[in-house]
Amino acid sequence: MLTPYVFTSLTRIADLDSTGFDVAELPRDQWADGDYVVATVTGTLSSLYRFELTNGRIVEAMEGTPAVGAFGKRAATLEATGDWAAIGPDGSMEALTSAGLFGKALSVAPTLARLMSLSYSGHVVRDGRKLTMDDFVSPTPPTHFSMPVVLLIGTSMSAGKTTTGRIIVHELKRAGLRVAGAKLTGAGRYRDVLAFGDAGADTLIDFVDAGLPSTVVPQTRFARAMEHMLATIAARGADILVAEAGASPLEPYNGDTAVRMLGSNLCCTVLCASDPYAVVGVRDAFNIEPDIITGPTANTQAGIDLVRKLTGLEALNLLDPDSIPRLLEILRRTLPLAPRRGAASAENR
Repeated sequence: MLTPYVFTSLTRIADLDSTGFDVAELPRDQWADGDYVVATVTGTLSSLYRFELTNGRIVEAMEGTPAVGAFGKRAATLEATGDWAAIGPDGSMEALTSAGLFGKALSVAPTLARLMSLSYSGHVVRDGRKLTMDDFVSPTPPTHFSMPVVLLIGTSMSAGKTTTGRIIVHELKRAGLRVAGAKLTGAGRYRDVLAFGDAGADTLIDFVDAGLPSTVVPQTRFARAMEHMLATIAARGADILVAEAGASPLEPYNGDTAVRMLGSNLCCTVLCASDPYAVVGVRDAFNIEPDIITGPTANTQAGIDLVRKLTGLEALNLLDPDSIPRLLEILRRTLPLAPRRGAASAENR
């Protein structure tokens, strides 16, 4: 039966599109991060009036459309910040991401189009009880995680992490490895982890699968979600994990916790940087020595040379095919890259 609702990608772990539910306004003291809610599109349309659906497809939003998303927080350095807890008595709020991350915008970059305006219609309820993202997280038995990890971190958002991750996943697959792809931290959007799947990753997971609309949550809550992600990845089986930590490790997305919990499994760290000076900032502030520098800082030889001058580190423009052999050298040095039987090795491509 057709439904009038748009189900955003934060609902992809739930059964809301196939099993009935009611919508009820709840008192403010019952609201919480991760609650599934219905909001109605309001205001004047802009280029950001778009929803990401449960399959990752983007659709245009129209005034009066009811959408199902989740309360959460965002703290994007280059675009917008917002918090569900700041929603006022009138119920007006914004779509903090197209994935259905709902909250009150607190600051928006002047270069960004106007965020989609929404009005709270009510919580998603079933049998008189509100439904949350946690309700749809499948239990995973504790599993020892021992998989080698390539971790992508950035100096900020939009530093090239997803593009770099796609290239690395592709090359590891060509080396005959079974690859898991993950987005461990960030604000809910499906497209990033799907990009790893497009590049050939055999299994995918992100923090939404662990019940979080974003990872701007208390450290203890994120740690539980991280344990769930690692246990799920281990249970599914792969030779190597390529994981993206959204934003930078110093932002309030729990990137530092993710790095700590990966522990000795972290074999190769890739820093995607917006500019050479940002490389210095993240390296010194976070006390990390990346194995690979890439991103916009490596777009030109001038940027590559300045990274070398400031840090002594090597930067690679992975969009240049000539850089791939050097990338493979670094991956072979830091990772166990023995191909599966019958698969073509990277050396014999």
